[in-house]
Amino acid sequence: MRGYIKNLFLIFFAIFIIGTEACFAEQALTQKEQDIVKISSLAAKGDLIGLNNAFNKALDDKMTIYEVKEVLVQLCAYCGFPRSINALTVFMNVTDERSSNGKYDEYGTEPVDMPPNSNKYEIGNAVQTELVGAPVTGRIYEFEPAIDKYIKEHLFADIFARGVLTYEEREIATIAALASVPEVEPQLNAHIQIAKNIGIPQNKIGEILKLTGYKDKATKEAEKKQFKNIIFDKGQPNNDYALVFTGQSYLNRLSTDGVNITNVTFEPKCRNNWHIHHKGGQILLVTQGRGYYQEWGHPAVEVKAGDVVNIPPEVKHWHGAAKDSWFVHITVEVPAKNSSTEWLEPVSDTEYNKLP
Repeated sequence: MRGYIKNLFLIFFAIFIIGTEACFAEQALTQKEQDIVKISSLAAKGDLIGLNNAFNKALDDKMTIYEVKEVLVQLCAYCGFPRSINALTVFMNVTDERSSNGKYDEYGTEPVDMPPNSNKYEIGNAVQTELVGAPVTGRIYEFEPAIDKYIKEHLFADIFARGVLTYEEREIATIAALASVPEVEPQLNAHIQIAKNIGIPQNKIGEILKLTGYKDKATKEAEKKQFKNIIFDKGQPNNDYALVFTGQSYLNRLSTDGVNITNVTFEPKCRNNWHIHHKGGQILLVTQGRGYYQEWGHPAVEVKAGDVVNIPPEVKHWHGAAKDSWFVHITVEVPAKNSSTEWLEPVSDTEYNKLP
């Protein structure tokens, strides 16, 4: 009996240890590093609503004001001054609101600028070489030497020398930002290699990519191939209406005899501009995926397979896919004499990104 109890205890102990290790494996990043990833990703995507929440959480998690600001200074080199300045504006408003509500947040260590008359090129070259593991050369820098100069002097000297964040934290921010910007895989892969060079383990890198929702090109292409319209073929790329769609859509005209009926397929994140059907309305028969329909002045409504949307004439509206789902509907044009469609402004990224 004692042997049985002992064996049972050992089994439960082993399960506990394995479960604990799995838990730690899932949480490779520290809380501060997770906050850096979320802030960097949302700033790069231009998601100002999400940033507001992320900034409050980071400060609640005891990140200092200077640490958060330094993440945004770092990002000006990777997602541009407009995104960084927008994010800084949100952060400024967050700190003002918290202060007015009696919340005290630590400022922390103040950044330090380069001393006057510093040889910033040599300093930047040394920092870049340390991070990459070897001197950085290439035809691109011969083709345009100014890029080499600006990268070394502005990024690796001016910015990296400011302190506040460690090199590891700066690379975590950089990877998160680049993973959130489309079509920059070469730069993202280069910084993943830098991260490995300075000791950031693969499980942390994997968690950064997971938190940002990153998918490499091979994954995206595989998802495209896996998606198949289950009723009507998706048809051809919607090139004729590309200027009034954000993202890629496909059209398959099913009937033009008496009533225009079309199968419309939206890739994830794709949506059409605001528009109005004059005189004749439209009916949407949703057959696959998840998307949204919104009328002007009203909140967006989630729609999915089996839903029917009846759009009256003269109502300003848009419809399209959710961020994480393909979306397919059949449009039925309600016949009317001299009917027409008036295409208007795009649905802004800011408004669209608020949708779950």
